[in-house]
Amino acid sequence: MAFAQMTYRESLRDIEACLGAQPAKLYGMGFRKKVARSTLADANELRDWRIWHDLDLRGPIPSFIHVSSGKMGDALALDLIAKEAGAIYVTDRGYVDFRRLHVFHEAGAFFVTRAKSNMNYHRLYSHPVDKSTGVIADQTIALDGFYTRKEYPQHLRRIRFCDEETGKRLVFLTNNFALPAATIAALYKKRWQVELFFKWIKQNLRIKHFYGTSENAVKTQIWIAVCVYVLAAIIKKELVIEASLYTFLQILSVHPFEKIELFQAFHGIDDRSDRQLGSNQLNLFDS
Repeated sequence: MAFAQMTYRESLRDIEACLGAQPAKLYGMGFRKKVARSTLADANELRDWRIWHDLDLRGPIPSFIHVSSGKMGDALALDLIAKEAGAIYVTDRGYVDFRRLHVFHEAGAFFVTRAKSNMNYHRLYSHPVDKSTGVIADQTIALDGFYTRKEYPQHLRRIRFCDEETGKRLVFLTNNFALPAATIAALYKKRWQVELFFKWIKQNLRIKHFYGTSENAVKTQIWIAVCVYVLAAIIKKELVIEASLYTFLQILSVHPFEKIELFQAFHGIDDRSDRQLGSNQLNLFDS
């Protein structure tokens, strides 16, 4: 299944055909019998997807992923996340549920999220701000809604911020009163890396079309895709390869059965995206 991810195979039949074309090399890798698609299908159906799930590495890679049906509300996922005292959890507005956010507060954890436009509250105190950082206001507030006041009785911090790059004005909510307001805004901006990660996974690995239709098969494929991503990122970092992760996987895809030093496959790679057209190359977009 990892081979299928790295070489962009489209189906179990595709996997079977490609592996079957290299019997001698498969034998040297420990495969004593032909790899049949029925065997792969059985494994996808019967081998518990949780064996791929145990992934908890520190750094800008996932430590928690939950695969749900499309009917599950975003805020419900907060119940599944282990609360770690001192950690900061950054979410978008879809996860604003004050009862659930209060559980994080009670656990000694911090959260940073976007405020909804219809939030009912009153200002208790305004803190001085440095507007050169993009921070417009830094306030201590209390919730006024009948239910929200009961669900989150403590004070909250409301920060209004203007992004100088886009000109967009954002309002953040947090229970962290110690960090500078500009740091809170910067933390929320880092959340975009999560969006980019999943966008990259969807664009570069095989999770748009599935090899099996059962829940176990789908989760197996998703988790193996994540594992391939993590392994590729680790190897790329360990070997100090400057090529992008996209280029890295593209090159791996044409070397699956070659026994060479991995670094040699990337020797002399020019990964610049702004390469000029050759002198003999026609430009289709010339007027």
